[in-house]
Amino acid sequence: GESPLTDVLKQSLKDSELSLFRLASETGIARASLIRFTCGETSLRLDIADRLARYFRLALVPAKKQRIRKRG
Repeated sequence: GESPLTDVLKQSLKDSELSLFRLASETGIARASLIRFTCGETSLRLDIADRLARYFRLALVPAKKQRIRKRG
């Protein structure tokens, strides 16, 4: 995928089955921006990504650190 955040937002859009017109109306995000994002033409500004995350009730949490095994 592109990035964990982008992947989660795109999957949330897909899973919601909302039209981009309705999503734009309910979030105040320009439909053109949503179209370009879903088509992979552009990324979202952080404030817009945050608005989408809030709309879908997503939370950004730190990933667990992976242990690096030393070869000995």
